[in-house]
Amino acid sequence: QVQLVESGGGLAQTGDSLRLSCAASGRTFAMGWFRQAPGKDRENVAGISQNGENTYYVDSVKGRFTISRDNAKNTMYLQMNCLKPEDTAIYYCAAGPNLYGGPYNYWGQGTQVTVSS
Repeated sequence: QVQLVESGGGLAQTGDSLRLSCAASGRTFAMGWFRQAPGKDRENVAGISQNGENTYYVDSVKGRFTISRDNAKNTMYLQMNCLKPEDTAIYYCAAGPNLYGGPYNYWGQGTQVTVSS
């Protein structure tokens, strides 16, 4: 079993940056970041392969968000630049058994990101 803990969320203004971290209790394979806003479906924001060489981004965050990982520290990151109010959501860290992509079987508790003007 793998436990995941997110951190780094908070309140930001439009155009600001935040860096989210996801600390895993052990080794993981593919990992990803999801977000969910009130009344909206859960959205797969970004994903990263086990070796960190393959990444995925939803169109709405391309060029603004960067996913990365440090396997020596069992930690994944999401650097969020040029934040918009539309980015407001609870962000969840996820991990799964495949080398790339889902399914994701392990989930963190989430960290709130709020963006205002």
